[in-house]
Amino acid sequence: MKLFNLKEKVMAKYSKKAQDKVEKSMHELKKGKLRSGSGAKVKSRKQAIAIGLSEARESGAKVPEKAAKKTAKKTAKKTTKKAAKKSTKKAAKKAAPKKRSK
Repeated sequence: MKLFNLKEKVMAKYSKKAQDKVEKSMHELKKGKLRSGSGAKVKSRKQAIAIGLSEARESGAKVPEKAAKKTAKKTAKKTTKKAAKKSTKKAAKKAAPKKRSK
């Protein structure tokens, strides 16, 4: 019986181009030459990674979308589902015959 190697089956989340961009920004951080959009010197490792990923997205590399976008999409999906449920309930109420008491 052959066991599967999971690493072979799973596709990479980040392309080689994206990895190179992050590596470059980390190198600049270590040299002390990495600057943020406002021109301030970057001191945080996380911020350096974010800058590298942002540059990779701009250049068209394969990078997963930002977490904020994912949550926004999920909440938008939930609200549309709720709205659809409400509209079907309202339609069902209107279509149902009214009970009259004597």
